[in-house]
Amino acid sequence: MGRMFQVLGFWTLVIALMFLAGEMYNQALLFFAQTALFLIFGTMKLTEKTYMYLFAAYMVIAFCGMVYYSTFVDFSTAPSAH
Repeated sequence: MGRMFQVLGFWTLVIALMFLAGEMYNQALLFFAQTALFLIFGTMKLTEKTYMYLFAAYMVIAFCGMVYYSTFVDFSTAPSAH
C-alpha cells in the first residue's frame, strides 16, 4: 500500500512540473507539497488500514478545498483575456 502513495507522489510531481512549465507557481507549489507528503507517507511502512485513513483524510481536505475555492474565490477580479 505504501507503494501506491509513492505512485501518487510521482503523478503529483508530474502535475507540479507541468504547472511550473506553465508559469503557474502557486499551483506548482501546492503540488510539490503534495508530492513531498505522499513520498513521506509512502516510506513510513504503515498498515493498510492506516493508509486508507490517510487517503480518506486527504480526499476530504481536497474536496473541501475545491468547494471553498469554487464558492468563495471572486473570479470577477481575474485579468480578462481580450
